[in-house]
Amino acid sequence: MPTILAFIFMFGLLVFVHELGHLIFAKRAGMLAREFAIGFGPKIFSFMKNETLYTIRLLPIGGYVRVAGEDPEIVELKPGHHIGLEFSQAGKVNRIIVNNKSKYPNARVIEVEQADLDHKLMIQGYEIDEDEKLIFDVEPDALFVMDEKETQIAPYDRQFASKTVPQRAMQLFAGPMMNFLLAIVIFYLLAMIQGVPSNDSTLGKLTEDGPAQEAGLQQGDKVAAVGGENVGTWVEFVEIIQEKPNETVELSIVRDGENLMVPVKTGVMERNGEEVGKIGVFQPKEKSMTTLATYGFTKTYEITTMILTNLGQLVTGQLSIDQLSGPVGIYNATDEVVSMSWANYLPWIAMLSINLGIINLVPLPALDGGRLLFVGVEAVRGKPIEPQKEAIVHFIGFALLMLLMIVVTWNDIQRLFL
Repeated sequence: MPTILAFIFMFGLLVFVHELGHLIFAKRAGMLAREFAIGFGPKIFSFMKNETLYTIRLLPIGGYVRVAGEDPEIVELKPGHHIGLEFSQAGKVNRIIVNNKSKYPNARVIEVEQADLDHKLMIQGYEIDEDEKLIFDVEPDALFVMDEKETQIAPYDRQFASKTVPQRAMQLFAGPMMNFLLAIVIFYLLAMIQGVPSNDSTLGKLTEDGPAQEAGLQQGDKVAAVGGENVGTWVEFVEIIQEKPNETVELSIVRDGENLMVPVKTGVMERNGEEVGKIGVFQPKEKSMTTLATYGFTKTYEITTMILTNLGQLVTGQLSIDQLSGPVGIYNATDEVVSMSWANYLPWIAMLSINLGIINLVPLPALDGGRLLFVGVEAVRGKPIEPQKEAIVHFIGFALLMLLMIVVTWNDIQRLFL
């Protein structure tokens, strides 16, 4: 049960932060954000606020912000349609009843001759069995009513395509950006609480009844040499200890300005199928203002570099698709993280947040990076690619992405039973 709750919280947080970035910059640019969704598939929960429908959906495989103009508009008024109109106090149309007009007795029913709800915001037509042509002005936030459900119209100036290249690029980039910011904040909070890991060869906390404690070592002892080998950093110290499992090693330490020689019998642990030495000491931590201020950025940079390296190896064939993980694999890894220590849970969330940000910036159709690529091409050529062609590319990309998700999930399931 703790793993399920941990996974749900983690998934919800990562997707929420990502989509919140898209939502914030869509609204800042004046776009109409129709829906903010966590998950895909059938709705579990929803509410409406400030023009946007907020939903939680059944399948935990992502989320989205649906901005007007990114997909074909929901209703298109064609000549010959019979619609009902309701009016605001200013005399403009504020509700367009598309069907079930008998349920709206106050609506004025007309036959549409033409309508422009993108630019001119007008509907032209005739009352039933009348010859007089009528022209009605439409409010920019008027509502379509279909099957008794209301949907706000989207004039062109509220649509994605109407905005400048920088505004659209920022709206697309904002999701991954928020994932990187989340990681920076998590690492900063961890640094504030726990301190920043130091590469100094000074001993941090000692595990209870571990080899170091039994040998009389103390937190704060500075290791100068191990078995006659000089050490100056924590990494050097750990490498030497790991090379000596189940051996007695002599540590040269400095404590309160005094040089001491302390023999320690190393323990044994397994790592990547091999036995390595350990003495039960944690890495030292520091809390200087400089390290606290920069740790979130430096740690995020380190993990970003590591993930990009792995991504490059995947592209060049050094890593296979079998090594990728989907939701099932991530859930299993989260279970292992939580089982080992809840102290690893926040760094795990931060690492996945960085991973989500990077993957979304990959220039593949249906991902933020793919859509940014189209905006970049438009900026270079001075005009957008035809919406129909772009939509086809994104549809194919989304289908391939779903296929990849199925393959990766199947591999995850197989690994669970190996």
